[in-house]
Amino acid sequence: MEAFLRRNRRHRRHPPAGRPRDHRGSLLSLRSVAGQVLLLQFLIVTLLVAASVAMEVYQATHDALRQSIRESVVAAQTFANSPGLVQALRAPDPTAVLQPRAEAARKRAGVDYIVVLNTHGIRYTYPYKEYIGGKFSTDIRPALQGRTVIQKGGGPPLPAGTGTDVRAVVPVTDDRGAVVGVVAAGITVKSVARYWTPQLPMTVGSGLAALALGAAGTALVSRRLRRQTHGLGPAEMTRMYEHHDAVLHAVREGVLITCADGRLLVANDEARRLLDLPEDAEGRQVRDLGLSDQMVRLLLSEDPVTDEVHLTRDRLLAVNKRSTFPSGPEGGNVVTLRDTTELAAVTGRAQVTRERLKLLYEAGVRIGTTLDVTREAEELAQVAAAGFADVITVDLLDAVLRGEEPVAGRWRPLRRVAAGGERLMPSLWPVGEQVMLSPAAPQIRALKQEYGVLQADLRQARGWQEQAPERAREALEQGLHSLVTVPLQARGVSLGVASFYRMRGRPAFENEDLLLAEELTARAAVAIDNARRFAREHAMAVTLQRSLLPRRQPEQDALKVAWRYLPAEAGVGGDWFDLIPLPGARVALAMGDVVGHGLHAAVTMGRLRTAAHNFATLDLPVDEVLGHLDELVERMDSEESTGGNGKGQGGDGVTGATCLYAVYDPVAGACTIARAGHPGPAVVYEDGTVAFPDVPASPPLGLGGHPFETAELNLPEAARLVLYTDGLIETRTRDIDGGLEELRRALKRTEGLTPEETCQAVIEAVAPEHPADDIALLVARTRAFPRSRVAEWDVPGDAAAVPPVRAGCARTLREWGLEQVVFTTELIVSELVTNAIRYGAPPIKVRLLHGRCLTCEVWDGSSTSPRLRRAATTDEGGRGLFLVAQLSQRWGTRYTSQGKVIWADQVLDGGAPAGGGEALADALLGQFDGTSF
Repeated sequence: MEAFLRRNRRHRRHPPAGRPRDHRGSLLSLRSVAGQVLLLQFLIVTLLVAASVAMEVYQATHDALRQSIRESVVAAQTFANSPGLVQALRAPDPTAVLQPRAEAARKRAGVDYIVVLNTHGIRYTYPYKEYIGGKFSTDIRPALQGRTVIQKGGGPPLPAGTGTDVRAVVPVTDDRGAVVGVVAAGITVKSVARYWTPQLPMTVGSGLAALALGAAGTALVSRRLRRQTHGLGPAEMTRMYEHHDAVLHAVREGVLITCADGRLLVANDEARRLLDLPEDAEGRQVRDLGLSDQMVRLLLSEDPVTDEVHLTRDRLLAVNKRSTFPSGPEGGNVVTLRDTTELAAVTGRAQVTRERLKLLYEAGVRIGTTLDVTREAEELAQVAAAGFADVITVDLLDAVLRGEEPVAGRWRPLRRVAAGGERLMPSLWPVGEQVMLSPAAPQIRALKQEYGVLQADLRQARGWQEQAPERAREALEQGLHSLVTVPLQARGVSLGVASFYRMRGRPAFENEDLLLAEELTARAAVAIDNARRFAREHAMAVTLQRSLLPRRQPEQDALKVAWRYLPAEAGVGGDWFDLIPLPGARVALAMGDVVGHGLHAAVTMGRLRTAAHNFATLDLPVDEVLGHLDELVERMDSEESTGGNGKGQGGDGVTGATCLYAVYDPVAGACTIARAGHPGPAVVYEDGTVAFPDVPASPPLGLGGHPFETAELNLPEAARLVLYTDGLIETRTRDIDGGLEELRRALKRTEGLTPEETCQAVIEAVAPEHPADDIALLVARTRAFPRSRVAEWDVPGDAAAVPPVRAGCARTLREWGLEQVVFTTELIVSELVTNAIRYGAPPIKVRLLHGRCLTCEVWDGSSTSPRLRRAATTDEGGRGLFLVAQLSQRWGTRYTSQGKVIWADQVLDGGAPAGGGEALADALLGQFDGTSF
């Protein structure tokens, strides 16, 4: 084709010998293209001149008519509003007054007449006096209604003679707005030739000038055409282009010509065949022809191309491209296409290899991105569906899905986990169902042999058809015809099996496809096994974490509590909380966070929670509890650092922990709270107000040597105390301040909700969708201890005060309906008050609390700690606390800033005291030797 174009260019530069270079005759002959163009220009100019004259006549007529209407309206309205007109109309002889004024006004206004009429249409004035007194010939009813009316034709004779009569009829109104007469002013529109006749020479002259310029231009164009065509005539040009067109469509090489704006100008038959172009391709944008993105970019680029090979559908095309105007500013390209599909036998294998390498690369990038077993199986199906197989199924052992270790030689039960491909086959087992495979099925053979099985023709696969004949028949009818099944093996144990199917229209699998499938499944098996092991460890950590957290709420009267715990997606952390009943109807609340994730953090959290529970049951002050926890974390860190690498058994050193500890006293309505590196609490009052109390911040646990400051909060009844860990308010995309503000907004919307509903609302509004850290949330609604169930007595430091106090306690118990414990309580009060008087210091106070149990408290100003001991036979005392311990359910001592409190609890549900009946008698007798009797 390029050789043909070169010969054509030489032919145009050097025409054959003997042919004259110039034609005889005039340049503007009607037989020539130039003469025909000139004739066409003459006709066009003549039509344009005629149209211009017609337009000017029409415009002049229109302008004259519009000017006449305007002058008539102005004259009529001016005269109708002139001073004295209304009085003249009401005069005995209106004509005598108005006729001179109307004629003078007509002459000044330049109109043909001004007629004044009464409301019956009788003329008072007119240029022709014989018409005065006659009835006006046109309708004046609109004017009598107060409107100005424009009328044409139909009037009386006019002084100006014939023509188009245009008149304006205007009402005349008095001071009250009533119409008392009508004024009509008219003008005759005569010939308008004077408006357009002066323009006629200019219009005709412009047309002749255009015709002359057209003739000159045509002559120049003719000379240019003759120079460009080297003297070829129309017949020769037609013949030459017919030859070019025949050659263009006859060559076995595709030719495309595109213009600068990306449109296809020329496409020969071979190009249409190679690119499968539509019939109307010429003239359309290249982007709209349905070509591949690569071919579109090639056709639209300005860079030359030499023998580049491109894959278009099933053809390999060698492409050459050159600019249509290489030395000019004009755009456009000439593209030639040569079919080189015969080289596919050589290049096809390289292409297949490249595609397989690309598939393996995609598998390496996309498989193993998560630690979810099901997701990894789905990623394998998605990667294999990208050009390798039409339908993919992945079946895993149930033990693998549960995170358990698979056992060698055990291949059942299998469950369909993932399915992929452009067409999902309803005839195959759906995702989520257990797959029942016969022993002769290719999948079972692959699991037994521990390598892949190729079934090129499924119609010959008896074992595959026997496992589910109906399903197999439907699958064959839908187009499945070839299968490769490969076991998913990791560390020498099968996790499941992957099956790859091809449908009608694609070649059957070959041995090289089997090798590729084995490589894909090997990579996926490692990722699935990693996800399985992570799932097992995560489940173990979650189980351990939940076993170490409170499972149920202890019985207490001070708070109504609800909580939530959400483990992190990446692994269980060390968040914990606790609710601990204390003597005197008090309750301790604890919440902490251990740094790190995994089993080690969960175990450390359990140790901290156990220690906090023990310290709380000792009834230590809030700051002392945190101090003991601080020492414990520091000791744990020191113990785990003895290995020399600073890491514990799990490879993670205890780098710190946070804790918030609070004690709520429902009798006083006060909450004592301290925190060690932990976020402060939130308080939601009954009216919906949300506050973040200023609790002094202390360093996290494990640093050692730092005191812990406490704060005292007054919590009214029905207030909600909200404790939380930093996982609720702090994320990678949200700082602590933003999280606290969201928590404040969420708590404001919980007015009137229960603690359980408050927890749910806060989690839904504030917690991140995919938490990267554990979240612990505890909401406690306060309850005030009824004052009617609290009794107090101040005791003087004299032993004689014991009987009155004992009697007062007995009366109070009878008022409470607790007659069954009066005697026991009297003994306990007597012993405790006697010890306070004898060994303690004033002030001394006795308090009874009637809640779930009966609590007897004796306060004194001494910090001396009483202790339970076994009295000798000869001792006169030492048996009082022993008696108290046997009569009560439990007893103990707590210290305050003013001294100490000795307390004893008695059950009220009919249960026996700790010592029991006969057991108490035996215990008392055991205090004496047998020789004493």
